[in-house]
This record gives sequence, C-alpha cells and structure tokens, in this order.
Amino acid sequence: MTSETTRDACLRSFLALLAERPFARIALGDVAERCGVSLAQMRASFASPHDLLAAFFRATDRHVLAEGGPDAEDFAGEGPKERLFEVLMRRLDALDPHKEAVRSLRRSARRDPLLALHLLRLSEGSQRWMLASAGLDCTGLAGSLRAKGLAVLFARVLDVWLDDEDPGLARTMAALDRELGTGAKLLGMLDDVAYIAIPWRKRRASTAPRQGERCQDAPAEGEPAA
Repeated sequence: MTSETTRDACLRSFLALLAERPFARIALGDVAERCGVSLAQMRASFASPHDLLAAFFRATDRHVLAEGGPDAEDFAGEGPKERLFEVLMRRLDALDPHKEAVRSLRRSARRDPLLALHLLRLSEGSQRWMLASAGLDCTGLAGSLRAKGLAVLFARVLDVWLDDEDPGLARTMAALDRELGTGAKLLGMLDDVAYIAIPWRKRRASTAPRQGERCQDAPAEGEPAA
C-alpha cells in the first residue's frame, strides 16, 4: 500500500467511524484497525485524530477548488454574491457523502469547547480558499476577518443543511442566500446587494448534488465543521 493510498484509507476509515461514534471515542488504533494498516504506517501520515480532521478539511477544499475558480466559464458574467453562493453550495455537495460524519462532528463540538475552537481555526483556513475561489479578497487583516465571518456564516447554513431532506436543498439554498444577503455585506465581502438566489432557483447542472461522489482523498469548517 503506497503512502498516498494509506492516507486515503485512513481518512475513509476515520470518516466512517465518525459517522458511528463521537469524535472523543475515536482512537488512532481504531482507525488503523478499520482500514487494515499498522500504526507505524499510519504514523507516517497522521500524528493525531486532529490531523485526520485537518485532512478532511483539505480534501473538501481540493474537491471544491477542482470545480474551478473565478475565471472559470461557469462564473462568466456573475457577481460576487453569485460566485460565493455557488462556491459554498459546491462545498456542501462535497460534504454530502459524509453527512453523518459532519452531523456527529457538530454534536461533539457542542460538548467540547476545545474541539469547537480547533474546528473554527480549520474552517477559517478553508474559507480563505473559498473566498479565493469566488474571486474575493482574502489577504491581510480584512481577509482574515472575512474568513472568520464566513466560517460562522457557513456553520449556520450547515445546521439547516443537516436537516434538509429535500434533494433540491431548497431550505439550504434559501438559508445561504439569506446569510449572504446580511452577513457578507457587513463583512465587506460584496460590493452589491442584489438578491440572486431564491429558494426555488435552479442551480447549474455542473454544480448539482452528486449522490455517492466522494472527495479525491476520502470514500469529503464557535462550531464550524468542514
């Protein structure tokens, strides 16, 4: 088993365990046993369960970024809010195969302030990439504040998404549109106040939810998760 394959296997096993039990009850040995590798092999890639969490965020980031950035044909002629809306919906698409793992992680973060703080830091880093993908400034102090605000905004949308059973995600899209229409403007992320995403808005086929699709690194962020 190559190093990269070992990393993938460990991450898949970690997410499977997370869907079954709280984060605090997942030991490195459990992950190694689930994916059939030795602790020595696993140690080459991960030093702690927190490293596995970081790998989950990075895998999700890469999945979203692979869909294209602000210069992509998909975004031609769209404003900042539209681009950010699409990028964050792509992130939810990437998380969809791991919805139960995300749900478990959210529950664990509510009971563990240190875990919640760690997740917030991971989410801030991921949201910098989401801002960049949408063509929005993510540099300097202003960029840091935008990333922090977007992490909190996305966490609120995640709570709606976790309970949204509609395949079209109408409630989730409406919540994201509402959050962007208020919080994003206050954070100076947007130059316009146009309302662009009504609950029944049809998303482009290229970004529609893909049931069963997984992040490249996995069988794919206060209390933000992923």
